[in-house]
Amino acid sequence: MYEYLEGQVAQLTTGRLVLDVGGVGYDLLVPLSSLFPSTGKLRVWTHHVVREDSQQLYAFADRATRDWFRLLLQVSGVGPKLALGLVSGLGRQEFLAAMASQDLSVLTRVKGVGRRTAEQICLDLREKVALLARDEPGDKAALARGAVPGVARREEAVTALLSIGYSEKEARKAVERAATDLGDADLEQLVRSALAG
Repeated sequence: MYEYLEGQVAQLTTGRLVLDVGGVGYDLLVPLSSLFPSTGKLRVWTHHVVREDSQQLYAFADRATRDWFRLLLQVSGVGPKLALGLVSGLGRQEFLAAMASQDLSVLTRVKGVGRRTAEQICLDLREKVALLARDEPGDKAALARGAVPGVARREEAVTALLSIGYSEKEARKAVERAATDLGDADLEQLVRSALAG
């Protein structure tokens, strides 16, 4: 509903920001790790959560962090509170490295994340986390393990096939088959091979 809000900082406390946008004060939940200024003009990237009995806006210092939060919400059993806890407790690079190596201990350090939840995060986001990796060129830990670039290319190839009418199941099957045949191919080769099937 809201992509971003831009206004004056009216109040900043731990985990909460009030942003004055044209005379309307937006009460925003923010990651504990956010470094927002306490005064002045500010743009924040938002996510709106609507429930039967409440509405809440979450705000992030940059779009990549907001997208990471949204990605976490796609995990079965992870709601906004837990997703915000993960974003607060881990850096994106640390998260990407943990996902690349399937290191559950990194995820379980976050309050509220048990082993089963950590396993579910790894299971549900193994492929999708590549979208985050594209925003982290400095993520040497994950890149060194060799897991992220190939996954990123495959994910982009799947997106390309989806855009021309493939179902997600068909697209993933075709791309995996092409990736197996071609190995370390560039995106264009991967898509062509998947289409040739």
